[in-house]
Amino acid sequence: MTTPSTEIRSAITSDNSKRIAIKSAIIAIPLLILGFVLSKSFFYAEPGYIYHVRTVTGSEEVVSEVGYKFYPFGRYNAWKRAMTVQSINGATVNSINAEKDANEAAATLPPMSIMFLDQVDAHAEATVRFSIPTDKESFLKLAHEYRSPENLLRTALMPSFKETLQANASLMSAEEYYAGGRTEFNSEFEKQMNQGIFLVKREEISVKSNKRSKASANASLGQEQEEYGENEKTIFVVRKVLDKDGLPRIKNQRFLEFGITVVSALITDMKPNTKFIKRMQLKQQASADRAIAREQRVQEEEQRLLAIARGEREVAQRQAKAKVDQIQKTTEAETDKQLAITKAEKLKAEAAISKDTAAINLEKAKIESETIRTLSDAEAYKKKVILQADNALAQKLDAEIQIQKIWAEAFAVRKVPTTVFGGGGSSSTPVGSDAEVKAFMQMLTLDAAKRLNYNREMSK
Repeated sequence: MTTPSTEIRSAITSDNSKRIAIKSAIIAIPLLILGFVLSKSFFYAEPGYIYHVRTVTGSEEVVSEVGYKFYPFGRYNAWKRAMTVQSINGATVNSINAEKDANEAAATLPPMSIMFLDQVDAHAEATVRFSIPTDKESFLKLAHEYRSPENLLRTALMPSFKETLQANASLMSAEEYYAGGRTEFNSEFEKQMNQGIFLVKREEISVKSNKRSKASANASLGQEQEEYGENEKTIFVVRKVLDKDGLPRIKNQRFLEFGITVVSALITDMKPNTKFIKRMQLKQQASADRAIAREQRVQEEEQRLLAIARGEREVAQRQAKAKVDQIQKTTEAETDKQLAITKAEKLKAEAAISKDTAAINLEKAKIESETIRTLSDAEAYKKKVILQADNALAQKLDAEIQIQKIWAEAFAVRKVPTTVFGGGGSSSTPVGSDAEVKAFMQMLTLDAAKRLNYNREMSK
């Protein structure tokens, strides 16, 4: 059972709670209104985006700076500065993420099916990156036309990407593409994305082959032989339609009118159909076989040339050796010849010198002989004069003195016996006495004087 005081305290507490709730509501409502107003009036501008802002007053702004921006009770759209349309393997359906993921492509497509000039279909993977205008006038024109980035991608950029890629395929055959025309194909694709699609027309022409086929001669035709086989073939040529100035006519890209530019246009992969791949494989195999055969032919030719070169080298070696021997023998013979000539010239020179020496000696001998003869004549004349003057008395006396000296020396050393037996001095038997020896010496002297045949008198 409650007392009156308890009821009064409960009533007072209830009144206080109501007053507090009312005060809280009065404070919270303005804060909520202020928060709502602020949330609808501020946003953060991300880098890499351009924002189309519409305010409550009906004005439009273009925001490209990074940071918080104020727009009172308006709306805004975020546009990527650069949008990418990419056709890659693995994408099954068209996917557009224009404002949600800044890292991925704005639009992702499965590989595009294209048809080359020679009716070969293929799946191409390509990437084109577009840059939207940043100036206010061009951007507002773009935003008014397409209203959102998704709409721009869906209605302008993706269709242009597909149309240009397919139109570019009609400019070249698959054979030309895989035979070295890849860079030209990629260049034409980028050029058409930037400038516009070329207007072309397809022509069927016949060309003559410069290769003449050979056939067996027909004897009945004589000199007028027919050519064997066909030397003409039909090809398809795509020619660009030119204007009156000779420039290619183009279909302008619609997005270029809004200031959108192409940053890059790349074809990353090209996969033809299975039949073409098999045909290319057969062609590659045939080309490889031809290359192998060509290499074998070159090898055989090299072997032949090697054999010829070896033979020529052996011949050259033999010739060189024979030439060396010949030169050596010729040199030796020439040396012998020169030595013989030198020896002969030496002998000739020695003979000439000997001859000259003999002539000189002869002349010298003649002179000496003449000198001796002259001296002899002079000496003889001198002696003759002397002899005529004194009848050669001095010589005669000298000769006689020499004779007497010899006999005297002989007499001095004679053997004289100590005892001489014999008769007297009148005896006729010589006994070796001094008188006998003296007489004997006088006889020898007279005999010598007789042999000298001179008289001892002075001539008158």
